[in-house]
Amino acid sequence: MTLLARLDRLPLSRPHYLLLLIGGLGYTFDGMDSAVVAFLLPSAQEAWNLSNGQLGIIGSATPFGFLFGATAAGLLGDRIGRKKVMMYALAFYAAFSVVAAFAPNYEVFLAARVLAGAGAGAESAIIAPFLSEFVPAKRRGWFVGALSGFFSFGFVAAALIGRFVVPTFDEGWRIAQIITAVPIVMLLWWRRSLPESPRYLLQQGRTSEAEQVVADLERRVERAVGGPLPPVPGTAVAPAAETPKVNLLSALRYLWSKAMAKRTAVIWLIWFVITFSYYGFFSWIPTLLVQRGITVTKSFEFSIIIYLAQIPGYFSAAWLSERLDRKNTIAIYLAGSAVSAFWLSQMDSPVTITLAGAVLSFFLNGTYAGVYSYTPEVFPTWIRATGTGLSSAFGRVGSILAPTIIGVSAASLGFAGVFGLTTAVLVAGVVCVMVFGLATAGRSLEELTEPATEEATT
Repeated sequence: MTLLARLDRLPLSRPHYLLLLIGGLGYTFDGMDSAVVAFLLPSAQEAWNLSNGQLGIIGSATPFGFLFGATAAGLLGDRIGRKKVMMYALAFYAAFSVVAAFAPNYEVFLAARVLAGAGAGAESAIIAPFLSEFVPAKRRGWFVGALSGFFSFGFVAAALIGRFVVPTFDEGWRIAQIITAVPIVMLLWWRRSLPESPRYLLQQGRTSEAEQVVADLERRVERAVGGPLPPVPGTAVAPAAETPKVNLLSALRYLWSKAMAKRTAVIWLIWFVITFSYYGFFSWIPTLLVQRGITVTKSFEFSIIIYLAQIPGYFSAAWLSERLDRKNTIAIYLAGSAVSAFWLSQMDSPVTITLAGAVLSFFLNGTYAGVYSYTPEVFPTWIRATGTGLSSAFGRVGSILAPTIIGVSAASLGFAGVFGLTTAVLVAGVVCVMVFGLATAGRSLEELTEPATEEATT
């Protein structure tokens, strides 16, 4: 279709970078809200005299909410639009972060963390498929990888809050959660600055609105580059003209149809592997350090170092994903994660644990950059948000299980056993992506997905 060809031939420029910043800030605050929980656990344990099992349940609360939020965001994103879901999700998680901050007891705190996680999960699931639909094929891997890299800024911010806010004030762990709700003010900016996805609009038959979005983007790109735009290619793959109405049942039926089952199985398994490993590590590392005789303050300082390693992890993988393809980048960083997890399992001093943890952090987050780029590319436009949301939601099963499994098994398996288990999970992911993964670099979204749509609907 000419409209999509016009969109895909635009050079990456200032208007695209503005979208990157808008979506990236959303991921920054999602990451901050998720990561700050790890720094609240010691304070919550002291305030309510909680057991390790109860702490594990708190660690699982946010990802449990993520599961439902990601599922709902995908389904709603394909029905009412990507932009609305992104904005409502931000408001929802900010509101329940405030409720958690003022929670009078463990039960209210736990429920509020679940609901805040639902809002963060909804936003997290919608941003990548939404903004990937604006980006030219040749730069999509870098763009979405860099977009997900903003999570790392949120984790670093959470670590700084954990170090300088939580231990400094009498109710520092409550103040920390109020800080995570501040991003609600971004709604005013997003409402004015964000266009709806032209691919979504076309899929809904709203051609004139899609034309307005593309024409406006063309004008802004032309001003930004200071010259004429590239010519429109003569041919482009058009999106499917008729598609089923999206609900959970029809989505699952399509995703597990003969045409899509392999893609769905691969992406769901990758999400499970990386999310299990990621949350198992980051939810418990401050507490494990404390339990090994390190003070809370010193534990949080080590955590800042570990979290800082996320930044080069994300952005190096974003750069490589255009050069080595998404599946190869994911496999390399998963393999690096497996080696690092095994290395961590053999360490017993605070310094070596921190060093190995930083390397593991680098590779785990690099894997996420590849996964966030890869996931929207394997689903057609009409079900892209739902497919991404359900993939993310399945991954959250891993994040729900990991903190509880590690909390319960740490006593019997020990530090080495916990991260030995993580190593085995990561190795399974490497094998899966290398054998069954799809090469996506440099191909338009329609080129990657429409043949599958045709097969599935015939």
